[in-house]
Amino acid sequence: MSIDLKTIKHISKLSRISVDEKKAEKLASDLNSIFDFIEKLNELKTENVEPLTSVAETTLKLRTDEVKSKNLREQIIKNSPKDNEDYFVVPKVIE
Repeated sequence: MSIDLKTIKHISKLSRISVDEKKAEKLASDLNSIFDFIEKLNELKTENVEPLTSVAETTLKLRTDEVKSKNLREQIIKNSPKDNEDYFVVPKVIE
């Protein structure tokens, strides 16, 4: 795949980014080198390779779920702008 200046101009127009002629040429060159590298990667035979989540062979440490903060409701309700024992009372908003 090859990216030309016309394609760069079209992409910059679609993304609403102004690109002058010098930057467009540099961008086309950079994108073409990226696509060339991708094409080289596509030539690799990866049928028998398992996908990795990380290159380091580590396993995640599991822990049990436990509640550490209990009965915070009263502390949270104290921060309400108006006093109420059940829920937050905030000013009415009308648009």
